[in-house]
Amino acid sequence: MTVLVAYNDSPQGEAALRAAAAEAVRRALPLAVFVLTPLEGPPQEDPPLPPDLAHLLDALPVGTPAATVTYREARVDPPVAILDEAERLAASLVVIGSRKRSPVGKFLLGSTTQRVLLDAHAPVMVIKAKH
Repeated sequence: MTVLVAYNDSPQGEAALRAAAAEAVRRALPLAVFVLTPLEGPPQEDPPLPPDLAHLLDALPVGTPAATVTYREARVDPPVAILDEAERLAASLVVIGSRKRSPVGKFLLGSTTQRVLLDAHAPVMVIKAKH
């Protein structure tokens, strides 16, 4: 049982990470960060954290459980990767960030958020960044 956050370097990703950390503390569960930006180059055993993520993790409140960090494979679409990671971890909660899109934009481009909401076996918390 884990709180899984799908993270990318954006205001939405930062807001999702902060919300997931608060939920992990509240639920007394481990925190897992799933980085949506794939690593470049050959697979690494213990890749370095992206600087933006390292900074955010260091700034989380005291008492936040140490986070495990995994990365999306470049060949896997983000919604499929999030759903697979949630299944692998038997996540108790999936937290994702979302940005506002027009109805036409959602229709033409698809929506990672919508796909995860519809297909996840665990509850999903969607967080919008403050403007």
